[in-house]
Amino acid sequence: MSPRFNLFDSPTAAKVAKRFYNASLALQESALPMTTRHLVELRASQLNGCGFCVDIHAKEAAADGETALRLSLVAAWRHTTVFTEAERAALALAEEGTRLADAAQGVSEETWAEVRKHYDDDQVGALVCVVALINAANRMSVILHNEGGSYQPGMFAALD
Repeated sequence: MSPRFNLFDSPTAAKVAKRFYNASLALQESALPMTTRHLVELRASQLNGCGFCVDIHAKEAAADGETALRLSLVAAWRHTTVFTEAERAALALAEEGTRLADAAQGVSEETWAEVRKHYDDDQVGALVCVVALINAANRMSVILHNEGGSYQPGMFAALD
C-alpha cells in the first residue's frame, strides 16, 4: 500500500503539518521526562494501528537510549515489571485518552489520581498535550496510509 497523499503537496496542509511539528517541539522543553513521552507516543500509536508512528516513536526512543526490552513490552505494560509507577500512570492515561469512545467516562478518576500523584502541573499539562498530539498524528497517518519501516531518527528535524 502506498501513501494516498503527501500533506506537503498541499500549501494549507503543509502549514498545518509544520505548525503541528513545531507544537511538539515545545513538549521537548517541558519537564515531562522524554522517556515517558516516548512510551506514551508509542503506546497510543500501537492502539491506533499507526505503523508509521510506531516506527517513528520506537526508533526515536531507541536512539535516546530506551532498551529493546522495554520497547517490546510497551504493548503489554500492565503485565510487566519494567516500568515505574509514574510510567504506568502515564501509559494508563495514554490508553484511556486514546480510547475515549470505549468508555463513557473517558479518563477514569483512578487513572487521573495516579497521574497527579506522579507528575507536577507542568508535566500533567505536557502529558495531556502529548496524548492529544500523538492521537492527531496517528489519525493523519492512518487516513493517508503512511507506512512504517523507513523512518530514520531525526529525519523530521529539517521541519524546524
